[in-house]
Amino acid sequence: MTYVVCLDCESMYVNPRPSPAILKTFYARSKNYAYWNQYIFPASEEARREKIFRPRAERMAEICLRHNIPTNVLLEVGAGFGTFCEEVNRMRIFRRVIAVEPTRDLAETCRRKGLEVVEKSIEQVHLEEDSVDVVVSFEVLEHLFSPRDLLLSCASILSPGGLLIVTCPNVKGFDLVVLEGVSGTIDHEHLNYFHPASLTLLAANCGFETLEVLTPGKLDAELVRKRIIAGEIDISRQPFLKEVLIEKWERVGSNFQQFLADNLLSSHMWLIARKR
Repeated sequence: MTYVVCLDCESMYVNPRPSPAILKTFYARSKNYAYWNQYIFPASEEARREKIFRPRAERMAEICLRHNIPTNVLLEVGAGFGTFCEEVNRMRIFRRVIAVEPTRDLAETCRRKGLEVVEKSIEQVHLEEDSVDVVVSFEVLEHLFSPRDLLLSCASILSPGGLLIVTCPNVKGFDLVVLEGVSGTIDHEHLNYFHPASLTLLAANCGFETLEVLTPGKLDAELVRKRIIAGEIDISRQPFLKEVLIEKWERVGSNFQQFLADNLLSSHMWLIARKR
């Protein structure tokens, strides 16, 4: 892959990028996704539910309450194994929860869980206009040929004042800035790398008012530390990293990670926006 940086907004992206047709075929026939669906997701679901999806659903509910968002209909773009939608259903705060999942095997898994499933990409979904109160999409934007098309599609089905919650990597986050190509976030499936300002700009261009940007990540410092210990990056000329991540790790590591999260410097980013 060849990566370039936009001279205007400083987003990083793959250029040239696979065509929409190639991407559709890739995900439809992906042995990787089939393997995860058959083996990894079932084996790790309860741990992922406890550590990722339940806290994610609780944060979403708290955001809706804080911004006074109606909770009639929620739609998840890229529902995957369906665990987040399950957790939302268990909370019983939404009358209807819709899982949009274009990958056949994953869509079938969602159906077996009793979820309402639309087996299409969000750009192909045609619901009643202005019918959805909340759209969420976790770790999807970075995979797309056109993130703008996704946000425009979300805007078309959201009611006025409806809420959009998206997560994706933050290219200006600590993990990515320090590790660069060694970071696990740099992946052949990831075509787009936003940061708080550029994602806010994209949302504005698609009809959204950004309410909050968060980087609540908890692992940046630990991930970089592990790469250093493994000898995968050289910090011999970076005494600050050596002091914080190696020599004083037990004393300052957790505080350093909290500093990153509090100052939009973690590599995991949330954007919360309202449809204008």
